[in-house]
Amino acid sequence: MGLIAELLAKRSPVVHIVSPEQTVLDAVAVMAARRVGAVPVVERGHLVGIFSERDVIWRVVARGRSVEKTRIVEVMTPDPVTAEPGDERALAMLKMEEAGCRHLPVVQYGAVVDMLSIRDLLFGELEERAEAVDSLRRYIGGSY
Repeated sequence: MGLIAELLAKRSPVVHIVSPEQTVLDAVAVMAARRVGAVPVVERGHLVGIFSERDVIWRVVARGRSVEKTRIVEVMTPDPVTAEPGDERALAMLKMEEAGCRHLPVVQYGAVVDMLSIRDLLFGELEERAEAVDSLRRYIGGSY
């Protein structure tokens, strides 16, 4: 299936961080402007949590909390599962399945370098399989 680094090499990094002291409204504004479903929460250069669209629904809206007054630290998912660029993409998918999450911070040397969604991993898998099918078709057709 390949390494996460191979997938990341095909695109620009997608990292839009927030701090634990920012409000939910701040984080939602970043997520909406950047069209992402989750943002890593970073304090003094270290990943301390992740804040996702699920957190907005389950921990803020469903509980009647104020998006203007609630700080991210109060409603984020602390100590999220992470991956490293050298990890296999299959391992990243397994980690996401086990944690029940759809977003995975990619960390290198202690710093967040990118964010992956389950969609990124699935599209990477589909692309790889399409290339294999095309290669087999060329081989069978004698045009290899």
